[in-house]
Amino acid sequence: MSRLQHFGWFFGRGFGPQGWGRPDYRWNYAWQRPDVYQQSARELEQAGFDLLIAEDALSLGSPQTLGLRVDSAYGGPKHDPLLLAPYLFAATTHLGITPTVNAGAYPPYLAARQFATLQHLSSNRFGINVVTDVKSARHFGLPELSHDAAYDRAEEWLGVIRRLWHSWGEGTYLHDVESGRFADASQLDAFEHRGEYFDLDGPLNALPFDDGSGDPVVVSPGGSDRGLAFAGRQSDVQLALAPLDPARVRAYREKIHQEALGQGRDPRDISVLFVIKPEIVSSDDEVDRVVRASEHPTDDVLIAVLAAQSSDLETDLTVLDLDRPIGPGVFAQHVSQGTINNLVGAAGDIETDTLRQIATRKARKGRLADGSGLVGTASQFADFVEGLGESADNDGFIINGDLHPVTLHRMLDETVPELRRRGILRTSFGGGGLRANLRDF
Repeated sequence: MSRLQHFGWFFGRGFGPQGWGRPDYRWNYAWQRPDVYQQSARELEQAGFDLLIAEDALSLGSPQTLGLRVDSAYGGPKHDPLLLAPYLFAATTHLGITPTVNAGAYPPYLAARQFATLQHLSSNRFGINVVTDVKSARHFGLPELSHDAAYDRAEEWLGVIRRLWHSWGEGTYLHDVESGRFADASQLDAFEHRGEYFDLDGPLNALPFDDGSGDPVVVSPGGSDRGLAFAGRQSDVQLALAPLDPARVRAYREKIHQEALGQGRDPRDISVLFVIKPEIVSSDDEVDRVVRASEHPTDDVLIAVLAAQSSDLETDLTVLDLDRPIGPGVFAQHVSQGTINNLVGAAGDIETDTLRQIATRKARKGRLADGSGLVGTASQFADFVEGLGESADNDGFIINGDLHPVTLHRMLDETVPELRRRGILRTSFGGGGLRANLRDF
């Protein structure tokens, strides 16, 4: 029997038009309403997933990318996933809900209070996916920071939020009905924070968390050295992007664990979950058909691939010459190195490979069975997951896709029974909230 791994779903389009651009959209789910998300969240919980992460982008991007993002709904419109969270909590019992939050957009005191409220309302199932997007700063009247400075700000932001969460120290909350004494104000931490990026005072006007529940879970993406260091110091879950062979999975996890050890943390307290978008098909013959069909992509296919990549890169790749290298200086300094690496590929070179070569590699599909790609049957996907668990001690995976019932069923209908048959996917929850989910095994 294989060991259990953790699974989550990355709601990749964000709180936007689910299924747009595919026949799925004609199921006529109203993406602006909570129903489609609630239905999907219930099914993820039934499937034994630990958490649901909602992507977000506050901005529609630069003037150069507005048409790219809006015309095909690649990057907008989007509603605020933080406000969707209560609807998802109401529809589920165990599933953790983790909206994306921008450390530059939410003032720390307001963020600490909102997050504490959601942790209480959800019985400890709330988390935050902390991002450091800086191009949105102009919408908030804030200065644009460099990549590393944005991480510095996020570290200060999270540090002061945690101090606010704990400003009701042990012995402050009494709840003594007989004496009529609700709390002991002398135990409150009325601190003053004067930092590089934030000035504010405590204590927080919110109750401390229940004994044993802990703070809301912190999730982080990021493949740069600075991003990995942030994860080692601050995160409970790292959204990992890396080539998925045992040696590289082990190396990636080791970087996170070394950062954690350097901060006096137990590496076992960080779940490194690799983001993956498998294409599950019904048979080996269908695998062959899908892979062969992708081998010689047309220019139209290449442009569609580049359009899909352009949103996260905040750069319209579709207007560049397909037969020239992208070259240095095209991407803004703040763009995640992990996102750039994901575009170029492990063997690629942004300075020498033409855009056509890069897009062709992205368009081509490979087989799960031989490690060349992500197209496979449910059994082959289970082989892949099981293999990384045994050879690289992998913690688990985050599956990326729309939060739409058709997408969920296409990926999970056959994979869930197969994963459970092998003992890889949980069949029940221990209780206690999201942090407990992550530490059940």
